[in-house]
Amino acid sequence: MNTHLSTALDLANRSVPALPLRAGKVPFGNCPACRDNACGGRPNMKTPGPCNCPAPCHAWAAATTDPDTITGPTWSTAWKQAAAVAYHPGGIGLTVVDLDHADAVTWARRTLPATRTVPTTRGEHWIYLGAMRSANHVRDGVDIKSTMSYARWLGPGTGTMTVLPDVARGLAVKEETTSPGGGVVSSPSNQVTWDHRVATGCRHTERYVRTGLERGLALVRARRESGAGSQAFGVAQFIAKQHTDCPGPCGLDVLGQQVITTAMSMGVPESYATRAVSNGLAGAA
Repeated sequence: MNTHLSTALDLANRSVPALPLRAGKVPFGNCPACRDNACGGRPNMKTPGPCNCPAPCHAWAAATTDPDTITGPTWSTAWKQAAAVAYHPGGIGLTVVDLDHADAVTWARRTLPATRTVPTTRGEHWIYLGAMRSANHVRDGVDIKSTMSYARWLGPGTGTMTVLPDVARGLAVKEETTSPGGGVVSSPSNQVTWDHRVATGCRHTERYVRTGLERGLALVRARRESGAGSQAFGVAQFIAKQHTDCPGPCGLDVLGQQVITTAMSMGVPESYATRAVSNGLAGAA
């Protein structure tokens, strides 16, 4: 039996969705019926479609744990040409932080909690429990591989998997931290101030809430060169977690708007700041 096929079957036996990769560590191309999305796409893709093609089409969406599919005739040619095996991390509730060089590994050791690691050709894969949106180039040499993505299988790795940290989720928040010419993106001036008139169901005192908010805003303001959008995500998520036990309403939209405005004052465009804060507030739910 082909070594890569054997690996894929072993993964499938452990409920890990697998697929073949061709030379260059990329998936095989779609069959003629699926080319240019003529088939409508697979049901589990970003834009669900009716495609149930048995071939290894649609990259990560073809990953499967079905041994009959893996060993079937439509995959046989792919296995004869396969250069590696991949798996779908998001399909089993995992996230891979792909660190592409030594500097990225150094950053991860300084920034992220320890977890299971797998050596790669140039760096490491750090594997966490929990799925999230995939994103490439979240910083120099760092990709996030989880939902709607695949990762090359390089072995089980070493260490204990830990829960996906908020800082990793925040990496997927896209931002532009400086406007052209170094100018500051304008921010709305008609803000509503947080108090118990907008938070009738909050169990915290105004002083407690405002102190936490100001500390969070200070963290966003400290990101003068880059990272203000990601920091806004973290602040919003922290604020939301403080209110999980309140009966509500807590006026989190008002607090969130203040975080958005502060991020915008650091050069983050309103659309990115709004998305980061919205994701942060929702992520603590």
